[in-house]
Amino acid sequence: MKVAIGCDHGGFHLKQVIMTFLESKGIPFYDFGGYSEASIDYPDIADPVANAVASGEYDRGILICGTGIGIGIAANKVKGIRAALCHDTFSAHASREHNDANILTMGERIIGPGLAVDIVDVWLTTEFEGGRHLRRVEKIMALEEHES
Repeated sequence: MKVAIGCDHGGFHLKQVIMTFLESKGIPFYDFGGYSEASIDYPDIADPVANAVASGEYDRGILICGTGIGIGIAANKVKGIRAALCHDTFSAHASREHNDANILTMGERIIGPGLAVDIVDVWLTTEFEGGRHLRRVEKIMALEEHES
């Protein structure tokens, strides 16, 4: 599994923790930025990470901002992305098992590093259950084909 990871300035410190965790598990990843606490707009990070996942270049993505909300909204604008905001392990598990989420979003100002690592671990190790959930995910993906 290859992971694309990125953050804005509000998620910079938590991203460092998550990258250390990924390294410790031997999980390959690529850091799409931000590379410091300097202000950066979250859509400028969400876009390349989401496109890298949607194209299949990376299997999953992790995006972090202050709350995890804005960066997730931006990522979900990319066709093929199912970004899920998770601040607990139950949601992380359900987002993978039931929704086949391919991007995890979190907020550095919301959760601490220990919980964040637990969430990432659960999210990366939980497989999509399929079955009745596949039908629902297919319906979600079909919404992208509607024109207003």
